[in-house]
Amino acid sequence: MIETKLLQGRRQVVHWVTSPPALAFIPALGLAMIWFGLKGVTLVLFSIIPALYLYQSHLRRSVHRLLTAPDPEPVMRGYDIFEEGIEQVISHVASKDLKSSLFCVEIDNFQDLCDQYGRSTMQKTVKSIGERLLASVRDIDLVCQRNDAQFAVCIAPVRYLNTVLCRDMADRFQQTLQETIHIDGERVPMSVSIGFCLISSAAEVTAAAWLERSVSALAKAREQGPSAIERLPVKPPAVPPSSPDRREEIRQALRSGQIQPWFQPQISTHTGEISGFEALARWVHPTKGIILPSDFLPLVDQADLFEQLAETMMRGGFAALKAWDNAGFDVPAIAVNFSGPELSNPALIEKIKWELDHFDLNPDRLVIEILETVVSNVDDDIITKNIHQLEQLGCRIDLDDFGTGQASIGAIHQFGVTRIKIDRSFVARADRCSKQKQVINAILAMAEHFGVETLAEGVETVGEHTALAQLGCDHVQGFGIASAMPFEQTLQWIPQNTAKIQHLPKLVGGIR
Repeated sequence: MIETKLLQGRRQVVHWVTSPPALAFIPALGLAMIWFGLKGVTLVLFSIIPALYLYQSHLRRSVHRLLTAPDPEPVMRGYDIFEEGIEQVISHVASKDLKSSLFCVEIDNFQDLCDQYGRSTMQKTVKSIGERLLASVRDIDLVCQRNDAQFAVCIAPVRYLNTVLCRDMADRFQQTLQETIHIDGERVPMSVSIGFCLISSAAEVTAAAWLERSVSALAKAREQGPSAIERLPVKPPAVPPSSPDRREEIRQALRSGQIQPWFQPQISTHTGEISGFEALARWVHPTKGIILPSDFLPLVDQADLFEQLAETMMRGGFAALKAWDNAGFDVPAIAVNFSGPELSNPALIEKIKWELDHFDLNPDRLVIEILETVVSNVDDDIITKNIHQLEQLGCRIDLDDFGTGQASIGAIHQFGVTRIKIDRSFVARADRCSKQKQVINAILAMAEHFGVETLAEGVETVGEHTALAQLGCDHVQGFGIASAMPFEQTLQWIPQNTAKIQHLPKLVGGIR
């Protein structure tokens, strides 16, 4: 920024000195010098000035090049300079109460692409990716290539920045970088995973530690499959998760209502209407703000509180259903995640019956989401019995994260699954990758054979949403439709969605 201002000032000075109005001052300058007795200097000066103006045309061409030179652009920094820049960012953040974020971007399946297209083509592809990334940031942001397939971006300090804005930035990076690249006559499909770490307080944070957290977020994104985005806080929890204090804190959070359900809509691809909401746990901490499940579910597990968490989500979901009903909104069902500990409770069915009666709800308005890994490893007679009794009660069964576990196809029929949720790893780039479309088509064909519905989770772009609708997937959910929101916000989102779909054409059927 300072370099830019200096360049602009230099341009203005040179432009004024070499412009025709400046000639008017030459006679006045000569008279002043004679007045002060500088006749000799005056003769020399006025002998030189004509020669200078004979050189005027060349000078003006030089000035023109200076005046029309482009402003400074972002450049790819070396790692050492990049790390020094991060230290400066940390210093500014700490001293001026600013905010920043560090992103790590990696090309997915880079080695496989090298094997397919050759090292030379991929080197040119990486160069193109770097140029796209530079074009996506400001000239004051820092960009570095960390290795063959990985880049880092450090956002220059700003007054306001939060997780939502960082995720929006990551989405924009993905949309820019994932466009197909044409190199040497080859069409190279691109997919990138992104991890980011938002720094809200830079006290005692080093560049190495901040970068390490961003790299860890990237590793977490890669675990989810291609084209994923993940975040981590700048510091790991100061107290080990297994400590008694932390376990007591999570118990108190459940008792006091700090941990509560937020609701993410699920919509029909045929009509755009709401087919349900999924209840997702959020910890609204009195001092730390919103804490995401990835940061506190390990505590729930270690404190053996998954059953209490499921009860909290179910009661909160039922209360929301009644409130939506009273407001005149048509929300068919609420989906609640149930894991092994809840499903192994012999009293589970009676507990659910009591809650349904208490809220005066029909069983088919409760969707039980069960991970595929739970179904594939069922060796507990109580779990098997409970799943069957839930089906007989009239509850709907969703098989979650389908495609990531090892459940047999027969398990879909065995446990009375109503709907399978296609995992995000298959949904990513469904609009651009033919292999992804082939996998989704196979899942949809199997679902049709067994007579079960399908829901794609983790839908993040309009292109993915459109492709899934055209392929014939029944329902979608994800950031591309709406993020999880507290109950109060659903009261605004539901009528907005209803108003929007009234002006949209209905999709009849799908293309298989």
